[in-house]
Amino acid sequence: MRLTVEQIIAYQTEGYLIVPEVLSEADLRPVIGELEREIDERARRLFSEGKLKALYEEEPFERRYAFLYRECREIGKGFDIQHLLGEAMFRHLGSEKLLDVAECLLGSEISCNPIQHLRAKLPSAYAGDEPDYFQNVPWHQDCAVTTPDSDASEIITFWMPLVDATAETGCMEVMPGAFKQGYLDHRAEGGTMIDPAKLPEIVPVRAECPKGSLVIMNKYTPHRGIGNRSGIVRWSIDLRYHKTGANSGRSFQPSFPVRSARDPESVLRDAGEWRRLWREVSEAKGQKLHRV
Repeated sequence: MRLTVEQIIAYQTEGYLIVPEVLSEADLRPVIGELEREIDERARRLFSEGKLKALYEEEPFERRYAFLYRECREIGKGFDIQHLLGEAMFRHLGSEKLLDVAECLLGSEISCNPIQHLRAKLPSAYAGDEPDYFQNVPWHQDCAVTTPDSDASEIITFWMPLVDATAETGCMEVMPGAFKQGYLDHRAEGGTMIDPAKLPEIVPVRAECPKGSLVIMNKYTPHRGIGNRSGIVRWSIDLRYHKTGANSGRSFQPSFPVRSARDPESVLRDAGEWRRLWREVSEAKGQKLHRV
């Protein structure tokens, strides 16, 4: 998968791009299977501890987590890439199909940025009394969760759903062209969000994205999540890539080369080393993750 000239121009003009059919069902199956096994292991442990009344084994991937979470929120504790550190997820970070797309924007020397997330947006009926921003991320720019010393770095976001992301399941909204305004002041109240007084007066568009497709965003593109009105969990993965050698915006967390024409041996291919790098920094406390 390579971006066309027209797609590259569209990204450079609008600050975002939806790329269809980047990943096949077979490409995503290892990651989904790994998540299914993790959910099952957690469910069985919590069931044995009397914290769950049922295992909901008959429910598919798109629904099971919602039933379990409604009964016991503990099942979601530490449910993110840097905590799970799964083999399939590590392989996904270096997916050749994703990197072929990234190379069209960054060149051939590419590093995986340490800001990586797995998100399970629950149907609103299952979220209970959680604050709205926990499920529906407010207007923000991804640069707001990087350190200012990375302002000169080109960091791009790859957002991909593991189910169809629609207006009903809770896709993103983005502001086309707003990235040209650069960094906008953010505040911490209500979740890291753009100061409402600084929010651009630009009509947002819905970035609906089918499973297997990809939303690419500039780090200055304002975007937000909308509510999940469906009956399934809107699973998604968001990764970031930057040019090798550039500041990652999280220098205290591990970034690593995933593609290099200049030095192929520098590419990290060992999942065990990846885990070691994350566990090495997990002991560090007090590091500021957001600018606000």
